[in-house]
Amino acid sequence: MYKHILVPTDGSTLAASGAKAGVKLAKALGAKVTGAYVIAPRVPPMYGEGIIYVPGVSAEAYKKSSEKAAREALAAVESKARAAGVRCVTRFVTANHPWEGILKVARASKCDAIVMASHGRGGIRGLILGSETTRVLTHSKIPVLVIR
Repeated sequence: MYKHILVPTDGSTLAASGAKAGVKLAKALGAKVTGAYVIAPRVPPMYGEGIIYVPGVSAEAYKKSSEKAAREALAAVESKARAAGVRCVTRFVTANHPWEGILKVARASKCDAIVMASHGRGGIRGLILGSETTRVLTHSKIPVLVIR
């Protein structure tokens, strides 16, 4: 069945429930897990046609802060996998949109399934906020299990 499951996380409590389910499924199937975290690219704040200079937020500081957040979020996935006796590797990537980064890691890691949590937003709220889960479902060529 599935041999390599991608478990994306953003470090939130909701993502932790998706990670828990992904690790549990991997254990049941004898699969390995790849934890993924997507970092947004650093974009200088803009107003109209101009860029606003914000002192103290250098590219290096942004990179350091983002990678620290990624490592912390991915450590939670690793911990769950270790406790369950499931092989786990982690990766973080930079992408304009989380769904693009998730699919990028899935392809690069040759995952055959994705397990992720969803806020379950619908209606107007879902349209305004968008849904990374919906975009993953729409663009993925591999099965996606959504945890709610």
